Amino acid sequence: MANNSILIKPLLSDKTTQLAENAALNQYTFVVDMNANKIEIKKAVEKQFGVTVLSVNTSVRPGKKRSRIVKGRMAAGRKAPIKKAIVTLQPGQIIEGYYGDVQAEEVPQDTTEANA
Repeated sequence: MANNSILIKPLLSDKTTQLAENAALNQYTFVVDMNANKIEIKKAVEKQFGVTVLSVNTSVRPGKKRSRIVKGRMAAGRKAPIKKAIVTLQPGQIIEGYYGDVQAEEVPQDTTEANA
């Protein structure tokens, strides 16, 4: 399996951002291929980002049923399941580009106080 097909995308939420920013934990979360195992995920992260991985924890979020009304009829389906990998790095190492091209200084701050 190719390295670029193992790591699909970083998983960015409030909780995963706190894990990445906490220097004591130093954990990053990725959506990975359903067939990838922990060894393949570790090698892919080390090769792509040039860091040393201490451990990899994986979990599978099952797909959920979804239904909606289309043209007056009920249409039912399922969302696809995803596999998450929480990667722990050696202390002091970070993954550059985990948040994309946006830097923390470039994020617009709340300006309601300045306008008041």
